[in-house]
Amino acid sequence: MIERGAVAVLNHLLVQQPWAAQRLQAFAGASAEFRCPPFPDLRVSVAKNGLLEPAPAQAEVALTVKLKPGALPLLLLRDEAALKEIHIEGSAELAATVQELLRDLAWDAEEDLSRFVGDVVAHRLVTQGRMFAAWQLEAATRFAENLAEYWTEEQPLLARTTDVANFCRDVDALRDEVARTEERLERLAAAR
Repeated sequence: MIERGAVAVLNHLLVQQPWAAQRLQAFAGASAEFRCPPFPDLRVSVAKNGLLEPAPAQAEVALTVKLKPGALPLLLLRDEAALKEIHIEGSAELAATVQELLRDLAWDAEEDLSRFVGDVVAHRLVTQGRMFAAWQLEAATRFAENLAEYWTEEQPLLARTTDVANFCRDVDALRDEVARTEERLERLAAAR
């Protein structure tokens, strides 16, 4: 059930962006497996028209895409950091195409929404949604920065980076001094 829903969503994106389906047509018949715990694995095959379909159970997987759980929200936000959270194994050509799709394929929410409420209202709703999301991100970032400052300056619960670096440097110096002292003691003991 989840597999069919995921395939339907991916196919909707491919239909919205015809260039993407054209890129996948070259890999008709190839199968790929997407792994993103805690979700079940998703096995798909590329159809002749470039769209996806559930892969047969016996199909040989040409590509495995492993996504860390944190990659999905980043992909939805179209954040380049998402690509660092994705590991792709298998056919090099298919991997390059899938990586390009993960990077460039985007949902045109305004187009889908315009079918229900009209073009003008859809445009305004999407614009307001983006502004709201940007405001939420800015508020969360400021809150995190304020907490970090509070915990490092006013209520020291976290150590500053410079304090940690100084501590590590002092520990290294003490270790070296202890090693030199042990060598001196060993030489003195050997001399007696």
